[in-house]
Amino acid sequence: MDTQADKSMRIGLLAAWGDYPVSVARALRESGYAVFCLGVKGHANRAALEPLCDSYQSIGIGRLSAALRYFEKHSVQRATMAGKFHKTLLYRPWVWLRHLPDWAAIRHFFPYFANPRWSRNRKDRRDDTLLGAVVDAFAKRDIHFVPATDYAPELLVESGQLTRCGLTLSQKDDVFFGWDLAKEMGRLDIGQSVAVKGQAVLAVEAIEGTDECIRRAGTLCPSGEFTVVKVAKPHQDMRFDVPTIGLGTVQSLVEAGGRVLAIEAKKTIIVGQDELIAFADRHKLVIVAVDRPEAVRHAA
Repeated sequence: MDTQADKSMRIGLLAAWGDYPVSVARALRESGYAVFCLGVKGHANRAALEPLCDSYQSIGIGRLSAALRYFEKHSVQRATMAGKFHKTLLYRPWVWLRHLPDWAAIRHFFPYFANPRWSRNRKDRRDDTLLGAVVDAFAKRDIHFVPATDYAPELLVESGQLTRCGLTLSQKDDVFFGWDLAKEMGRLDIGQSVAVKGQAVLAVEAIEGTDECIRRAGTLCPSGEFTVVKVAKPHQDMRFDVPTIGLGTVQSLVEAGGRVLAIEAKKTIIVGQDELIAFADRHKLVIVAVDRPEAVRHAA
C-alpha cells in the first residue's frame, strides 16, 4: 500500500502539443517526482516524453473515463497540464465519430457541444470554459490540477531585453499600442497575441494560434518589419493556457518578415530559451519581456 509520502511525490501530467510538456516532465523528474503521463493522441510527443515518465499512456481527446481510471490506478491526486490543445480539431467533420467519446465525456461535455435544439443550457466553447470543464471533471474524482510553473518556475521569463538588438522608438510605440489590444483579446478569451505596424492592427490571434497569426500578418504586410505582442490574460489561470513561445514561434516570425516579439514578463513560458535567443540574434530580431507597457516608452 502507498504511504501518504509516496502519494505526495506522485504527479499526473496531461501532455498536449509542443516542447513545453517535455520540459515540465524533465523538471518533475529532476525534482524527484514519479510522473504518470497521459499523452493526448495527435498532440503529445511520446518519443520525448516516455523516457522521462514512470508510466506513459496515450489517450484520445474524448476518453475521459480512461483518463480518470489511469490516474486513479496510479494513486495520483495531483496533476498538471502542459502544452497546446489544437481546438481546430473540434470543428472537423464527424469529429465525435473520429474520437469516439466515452460515456463520461458525453455526460460531462454535453452542455458544451449539444445542438441548441436539444439543450437550452448550452455553454460556450471558449478556451477557459473548456479547459476549466476538464479540470472540474478530474476534481470530482479528487484529482486536482495545479500550475505546471509551480514545478518549473525557471521557464517563466524575467523582465528585460532578451536579444542583442533593442527597440527603436517606433517599435516602442507599437509595443505600447499592441499591449492593451492583446490584453483585451485575452479578457474576451479570443486570443493572446496581436500583430501591429505603425500603430495599426495587422492580425489578431483567435483559434488558429500564435504562429498562424504571425503568418497571416506576413501575408497582409509583405513589407514586413511588424511587431507581435503576446500577453497573459488579465486574470490568467496558470493551471492552463499559459502564454508559451518556443523556437517555432521565432522561426515563424522570421519567415513572415516580422521584426519584434514583445512578451509579458513572469507570465510567459520560453521553452529552449538559449537556442531561441541565439536564433533570434542571428536573424537580428528584437525580443523583449515587459512587466508593464509604460516601462517600454521610458526605457533607454
